[in-house]
Amino acid sequence: MEKLTTRLRKLINGKELVIQPGIFDGYSARLVEQAGYPSGFISGAGIAEAQLGQPDIGLMGFELNLNAVRMIAASVSIPLLVDADTGYGNAINVYHYTRAIEQAGLAGVMFEDQTWPKRCGHMAGKSVIAADEMAEKIRAAVEARRDPDFVIKSRTDALAPLGINEVVKRLNLYAEAGADLVFADALLSEEDIATVARNVPKPLCVNMGFGIRKRATTPLISPQRLAELGVRVVIYPRLLTACAIKGMQNGLAALKDATAQRE
Repeated sequence: MEKLTTRLRKLINGKELVIQPGIFDGYSARLVEQAGYPSGFISGAGIAEAQLGQPDIGLMGFELNLNAVRMIAASVSIPLLVDADTGYGNAINVYHYTRAIEQAGLAGVMFEDQTWPKRCGHMAGKSVIAADEMAEKIRAAVEARRDPDFVIKSRTDALAPLGINEVVKRLNLYAEAGADLVFADALLSEEDIATVARNVPKPLCVNMGFGIRKRATTPLISPQRLAELGVRVVIYPRLLTACAIKGMQNGLAALKDATAQRE
């Protein structure tokens, strides 16, 4: 039977756009699998919000993330890639987290270059660490993995503080350090996306921030158009959390109305 890591690697290196809905618990993971998606993305924001009831502002740590994603991975048979924020420390922490997450059954991991405490990619006030420091984290993750097909994804949040040229520079550096998939978050336009896609050597991922339009910086773009722009992977980290929240709100409102009618 083909390994989950191999399946994910083939997907991101294939010709078709890979659509990864955001997962935050066992229910959402199983629904993504049942809907026929070949892989999924475990959202760090989704876990923080579901587990802590707090926004994605760097409150989640190594153990909370690891315990949550271990249970999620055990609930499905599709490959999952997990958001590991900044790696919860330096390159040494990244090394040990990569070992732990691979052993937990995940097919890939994403690390970002924000300073800690990080912020949701579509929030204002972000800052990034030195590019060389992030490259060292990527090298540590590559060294740590036992399975060469385990996917290392690198994310940069450099656009807002440093501009598009720095985004391209950093993603090239991270690719050189060994990243298999690169991700530029919070790009401002189709032109930004096309520019990055043309100038990076590895498959590009972008984020469609469904459910946070008041904060989102990247416009919502159709999957077909993203593929035309050169994108290989698109994540929808807020789609299912937004749907779940609205469904629960509707259910509670219906219960309240029914209770009021009895009185």
